[in-house]
Order: sequence, then structure tokens, then C-alpha cells
Amino acid sequence: MPPNNNDTIGASPGSLIYVGPEIERDTTIKVVHYDALTHAQHTVELLSECAIAGKSKLTHWLDVDGIHEAAVVAHIGQQHNLHPLLLEDVMNTSQKPKIEYYNDTNVFVVLKMLNLTPQTNQLDVEHVSLVLGKNYVISFQEQRTEDIFAPILQRIQVSAGKTRKNGADYLFFSLIDLIVDHYFLVLDTFGEKFEKLEDGIISQHNADPLKELYNLKRELNAMRKAVWPVREMIGTLLRDDSTLIKKNTLPYLRDLHDHAAQVIDTIDSYREMLTGLMELHYSILSNRMNSVMKTLTIISAIFIPLSFIAGVYGMNFDNMPELHWPNGYFYTLALMSVVAGSFLVYFKRRGWL
Repeated sequence: MPPNNNDTIGASPGSLIYVGPEIERDTTIKVVHYDALTHAQHTVELLSECAIAGKSKLTHWLDVDGIHEAAVVAHIGQQHNLHPLLLEDVMNTSQKPKIEYYNDTNVFVVLKMLNLTPQTNQLDVEHVSLVLGKNYVISFQEQRTEDIFAPILQRIQVSAGKTRKNGADYLFFSLIDLIVDHYFLVLDTFGEKFEKLEDGIISQHNADPLKELYNLKRELNAMRKAVWPVREMIGTLLRDDSTLIKKNTLPYLRDLHDHAAQVIDTIDSYREMLTGLMELHYSILSNRMNSVMKTLTIISAIFIPLSFIAGVYGMNFDNMPELHWPNGYFYTLALMSVVAGSFLVYFKRRGWL
């Protein structure tokens, strides 16, 4: 069910109103504390356990799976002094991707996680919000069938790579990087769809591919809408001298910026390819129609003189000597055959057959 913004009309700015599909399960919250040597993780039972800002020199990650409970989001906001407008964007799944700075104490980004549903292979968009603090990250995600940040959690658990050795800003980068990586997975599937569609159109096995073409067009437009702001968002992180982003994280952000640009270029190339496939389909339809019209025209051209001969000898004049010939019927059939054969030979030599 698409998000409904009717409840937010006329509401005071900063009002915590959930805008999105209906969710029946309770919000799940995980807290992770780590550094290069230690790691601890637990699922929150009481909301008082969510306070992670300034607790220690460890890096803290609060992962909130479910944004439909206003009381939970409000409590987390109070514990970490988050701006009401920030919390409002967290609960609004129709909010476009963006980046905001709040008094140099927090960096807030809104992103869209893209996946393909296993049953229908259609594009699924999930609303994700990230808050970066001095030594902590708070992630908000819609409650779906699985935790989208599970790979990052696994890396922290096994102490693999650079995640445990770096601070909250690197964790912030890693979460965004995971989302951008999923864009490539979706694009790979789109590429396979394009190849199958192109083969079906050329071989004419797919009689009416327009529905699939327009579904792909709609999904590409939705993906472009979700991905396009990400490049500018990362560029803003690179340009602004925020104390929350350390210098050793900037090279990773530059690499991430290149990845976002590559995704956008691929989407644009797929959009051009989609236009080309539509033109190819219409061209094949036009050629098929021209072939049919050509066949009908040739048949008509052959039968017009035959109809003329039949019409002449169908007239009931007394002074038509051919009507009294004993073999006049056979002579007329022979004349018709000669005329039809002559036309066929002429059309063949002209390359029309």
C-alpha cells in the first residue's frame, strides 16, 4: 500500500505522524558497542537502554527496525536531543533522499534501499534514515522480512575489515555503501530483463512486450528518483568540513561518490536502451504491417485485370461473338492465367515478391 500523506496535511511542523504501509509487528531495536578489541551486542527490552550518546569512547550503533511507533521514535529523539523535524522525516516514508546538518552535532541523511521482491521480481523501495553523532550512529529502517544491515553487523561480529578499527563516521559510510551496493544488484537484474526483452522483440516470440517495457520504464524512473540525490549528498559530505567526518574516511566517501555516479550513468544508459527497445518494437510492428499491406496490394493488383475480364464477359450483349465460341470459356480462363502469370513474373523481377 503506498504512503498516505493526508494525515500530515495541516499538522504542525515536527509532528510525529507515520506515513507508510501498515505494520502490525512491534519495533525491534539492537544496540552494538565496539572498538578494535571489544564487541558487545544486545536487543533492547526497555527504551531506557537506547541512550548511547556519550556513554564511552567505544563506537555505538543503535539499529531501529520499525519506524511506525511514534512513541518509540520520540523517546529515542529525546534521549539523543534529535531535532523534531529530523524525527518527522524519519517517520515519513515518502520523504525524498536528502542530507541535513544540525548544529554540527548530527549529520542526518535519508536514503532509499532498493531490492527486488522474490515473488514478482518487482522493485521494492524501503525508507532508511541515518543519524551520525560524535561517537554513535542511529539507523532507522522500515520493518521488513529481514534486516538490511545484517552484513555490516556480521563484519563487526567477526572483526573483519576496517569497520571495527575505525569510528562512527566509517560505520556511517559503511551503511550508505551497503545501500549503494544494492543499487548495482538491482541494475544487474534490470540488465538481464533488457536482454530477454530484446531477444523476445527481435525473435518476435513476445507478441506484446509493451506492458513489460512500461513496467521497466516506471521502475527505472523510480530508481533514478531514489539514486539521483545520493551523489549530491555524498558530495556535500566531501565538501563540508564537518568535525564528525574524519580525514581518513574521506577517501572512502570519494570512492562511494564515484559508485553513485556510476549507478546514475548506468540508469541513464538503460533509459536510452529502453527508448531504443520501444522504437525497435514499433519498427517491427510497422514492418510487419507494411509486409501485410504489400501482400494485399500484390493480390489486388493481380485480381484487378482478372475482375475486368470477368466483368467484360459478364455483360449481356447479343453481338459478343466470344460468347458463342464453343471453347470461349476455356480461352477466357487461359487469358486470365496468362495475365496473372505475367504480373507474377513482373513483380518477381522487381523484387516485390
